[in-house]
Amino acid sequence: MSDLTILATSGGYAPGHRTRIALGPIVRHATELAGVAGTPRVCHVGTAGGDQSWFHAELDEAARVAGVRMSHLSLFSMPNVDDVEAFLREHDVVWVGGGSVVNLLAVWRAHGLPEILHAVGESGVVLAGISAGSLCWHVGGPTDSFGPELRPVTDGLAFVPYGNGVHYDAEPGRRPLLQRLVAEGTLPTSYATDDGVGLVYRGGHLVEAVTEVRGAGAWEVRREVDADGSSRAVEGRIEPRELSGAR
Repeated sequence: MSDLTILATSGGYAPGHRTRIALGPIVRHATELAGVAGTPRVCHVGTAGGDQSWFHAELDEAARVAGVRMSHLSLFSMPNVDDVEAFLREHDVVWVGGGSVVNLLAVWRAHGLPEILHAVGESGVVLAGISAGSLCWHVGGPTDSFGPELRPVTDGLAFVPYGNGVHYDAEPGRRPLLQRLVAEGTLPTSYATDDGVGLVYRGGHLVEAVTEVRGAGAWEVRREVDADGSSRAVEGRIEPRELSGAR
């Protein structure tokens, strides 16, 4: 298993004081995982949201307040840089935004991003993100990318060999669908996050859960087969470490 550091989250943003959004403690933690000395350099990848310029501007303002150097890799309607890999290697963290994970995976594959991101991660850049930016690093998980009714995506990048559930406490249909997918073997053992929680992986192994929201949790969902051959999902809570500045 490659030596990647991944922070897969259902958090990272908070209401701003003078801006609409602020960068939360989870984003700061991603820069700490990268061992940043000085001003952190974070590249936001907004493919899942369609590379919306208005949201880029809001993130730039949030980053200014947080003391973070923020830049953006856009793929619509063409890549905004000549050499995507060289550009990403200039950063400490690649932060992938939310939206449609299905569209993200399709566009990334068309542009060769999976191989580039893996190489960039192996060079020491932390790979991180929220929602679709969490699911993408895993084998798959429940998504609303296909429509209002949640459905499984099972062709994630699999940089970590697990399924993933995001917004586990916020959207009622996600928990039972993840449990069913694990019970029937569609997904392997999976890790899920309540809003505000992140999963830290190193070398393909979960090493810690962290939270910027007090009381929120992370969850392991694994498959067990009973003596009669029937299978079921067993869920266990993983108590996350509370980050400085948690609300």
